[in-house]
Amino acid sequence: MSKVIKNKNLRDIIDIILLTIGTLISAYALEAFLIHNTILDGGITGISIIISKITPIPLSFLIVLFNIPFLYVGYKNMGKRFLLRSIYCMALYSIFLSFFELFQPATEEMLLATVFGGIILGVGVEIVIRAGGCLDGTESVAIVISKNTNLSVGQIVLFINLLIYGLAGFIFGLDRAMYSLLTYFITYKVIDFISEGLEQAKAALIITNQGTNLSKEIFKRLGRTTTTLRGKGLISGQKEVLYCVLTRIEVYELKRIVDAMDESAFITILDVSDIIGNHIKSSNKIRKREKHAD
Repeated sequence: MSKVIKNKNLRDIIDIILLTIGTLISAYALEAFLIHNTILDGGITGISIIISKITPIPLSFLIVLFNIPFLYVGYKNMGKRFLLRSIYCMALYSIFLSFFELFQPATEEMLLATVFGGIILGVGVEIVIRAGGCLDGTESVAIVISKNTNLSVGQIVLFINLLIYGLAGFIFGLDRAMYSLLTYFITYKVIDFISEGLEQAKAALIITNQGTNLSKEIFKRLGRTTTTLRGKGLISGQKEVLYCVLTRIEVYELKRIVDAMDESAFITILDVSDIIGNHIKSSNKIRKREKHAD
């Protein structure tokens, strides 16, 4: 037991280090390349940049302020650990943005700022997501909307960002909106290159002795249904195999759920190239019925 606790503590420490590094990289990309050249990031950060440009309110304050309601949505759907890590990241994000604001921009050449800002930002965001955190609450809301509609997470985020870039084009000029949109595509192409994209579906195979309890907890915490299969290990004997399809941003929380409930469980995460039907999305009606049944 003590060995398991030590391993979990070590993993938590590594995750915190990764969250810090990813946040640092993202803040540097934003201040050193994008903001000075009035190139917008998407989501809440993009809205915050617009307001900070036309008012005296600091960007670092706006990002924290506007993300508060989105953090609550993320907490309701992803759990307390996701909330705490996201709060940590956003607080650091605010501090790092204020720090890098004191330095000269890396370049004033628009094309260089767009390309390298997008690449560096993509690397930072991916590191944060892999460690179980979040820098922008838009994705949390997009996941909630996606579960109750036929739209994917990526489509929802893109639609929100197009509205933001349209507003930026109206205020700062069409060229800034186009540079911002180009930065957005570069950023998420980098994320795609590193780990198959934000909306990429994943399939989890969980070999466990706690199939029923795990299924209920996964449904309660993530809103994902599981399929239970019967398996038999050469040495371990009879086992339950849970099959679950989810989004990449939810993989970290799935691992935490399984670790907390069955230390002996074995998890395999697979890429899913295509989904036919609505298996990846849960229904609020089903979830309500499940709660009443409990």
